[in-house]
Amino acid sequence: MADDKMDLGRVVSASTVPRIFTRIGGMCLILLLTGCGTVTRIETPQRLQQGYVLVLPGIEGKSYLNTSVAKGLEDGQVPYAIEVYDWTAGSVVLFPITLRDLERNQREARHLASKIMAYQQAYPGRPVHIVGHSGGGGLAILVLEALPPDRQITSAILLAPAIAPDYDLRPALRRTRAGIWNFYSPYDVGFLKAGTLIMGTIDGKHTTAAGQKGFRIPPSLDREGQTLYSRLHQQAYSSRMASSGHLGNHIGWAHRRFVAEWLAPLINSQRRVGAPGRPAVAK
Repeated sequence: MADDKMDLGRVVSASTVPRIFTRIGGMCLILLLTGCGTVTRIETPQRLQQGYVLVLPGIEGKSYLNTSVAKGLEDGQVPYAIEVYDWTAGSVVLFPITLRDLERNQREARHLASKIMAYQQAYPGRPVHIVGHSGGGGLAILVLEALPPDRQITSAILLAPAIAPDYDLRPALRRTRAGIWNFYSPYDVGFLKAGTLIMGTIDGKHTTAAGQKGFRIPPSLDREGQTLYSRLHQQAYSSRMASSGHLGNHIGWAHRRFVAEWLAPLINSQRRVGAPGRPAVAK
């Protein structure tokens, strides 16, 4: 935390705070204005029979970003039903509530866990994935934690998650079979460094987020913890992603071509992962 305090003093001076809020507010306004014509479902009976992908937006709610994620998965030949679920407080201007009202977010997480279980009941053995961007990446962790101990999904993909890097992922990892993928970028300084230092993460910490510098593996893990954290797969931004339209910033993770070329193959590669069921390690 000492490093974060040093960063806060360096980044959040009296002269930079107004500029930071102006930039964050400007981006939120842009996202709000581009929310029209968004996609919420890519679904057919055949897709439902194949599997289910739940896409969780950032704190902007429905926008071109989540539409881009859904369409990118479709472009990448993901054969499953794809649903974009707006878990936010309903307006981009309410983003502080969306980000920081943990009790509300846990209620949303329980609701989404029920949706997942209903799908698994109707289509047993099918793959289930969560893709969460920014605040939605933090909510994805809460959704996993809301699942009963005897339920698992195939995987969760976190894109620039707005959650603390020291968050204990063991309860969430228990509820995945293939694991959790964390995509992060050290260049994401506006939203996930300055932004979360000021406004906080979805778990209520004023720190650089895991979507900017990755998760820290807890020290002195027991054997079960080591087994669980072996399911955490971290991918830092690479210059190779630029050819797929991602330039390392916060919104680049949602670029339609990047999603098609990087995330869709990841989801498709897990088709042979065992059906969701009881955890392979102790509770």
